[in-house]
Amino acid sequence: MHEDARISRRTSLLKIGGLLAGAVAAGGWKAADSLSATDEESSSAGPAGVASGVVACVLAPEQTEGPYYLDDHKVRRNITQGKPGVSLSLRLTVVDVSTCKPIRSAAVDVWHCDAGGVYSGTSVQDTEDARFLRGIQRTDAKGVAVFRTIYPGWYSGRTVHIHVMVYLGGNVVHTGQLYFPDKLTDAVYRRLPYSRRPNRNTRNGADSIFRNGGSRSLLELRRSGTGYTGSITMGVQRS
Repeated sequence: MHEDARISRRTSLLKIGGLLAGAVAAGGWKAADSLSATDEESSSAGPAGVASGVVACVLAPEQTEGPYYLDDHKVRRNITQGKPGVSLSLRLTVVDVSTCKPIRSAAVDVWHCDAGGVYSGTSVQDTEDARFLRGIQRTDAKGVAVFRTIYPGWYSGRTVHIHVMVYLGGNVVHTGQLYFPDKLTDAVYRRLPYSRRPNRNTRNGADSIFRNGGSRSLLELRRSGTGYTGSITMGVQRS
């Protein structure tokens, strides 16, 4: 499929979602000591961490897809479409929650607002014909889907977040949201273009959706040049 080919959740996800059907729930890694941002990747991550007892595969909280989901996201790694902001590389891993083994060819779908708090593809914000900051990637042999994007902005009533869906065999097996530590967001928002919109009014602890399990959906973040790399692992329980 061409990098920018439009896909439909109902028709094309069967092709990119992989051969693994029957999954019924989704989850992620839970570190015993921390779920906040780190400056370095933990050496205890992955199956080795599970074997040592430092990390356990646990089901992640299901959260609302929100009002801005679209059924025609593009299959692409770079979803920025020229939108300004602090660079953010997402490394989203899908594993079997029972064994912590990676799942290949799962489809991972992400979307979020720009630095000004605006979503593409919505009549509410007069962006119906735009498709910035939206895309789908398949996981590789290590279960990893990688996206190139920007650090999201904020809008009234919500903390900073990224929406995510995971599909297997064309079926939605996880709908969630990914979050950022407030302290890191404060630092990023002192930079342009975010600093043009000061006084964000909702932090993690005050967000009604975050309070329903969001602490288990915090990205692990590390510096990457002038930007960041955010990682999380989402497990799938199979019948």
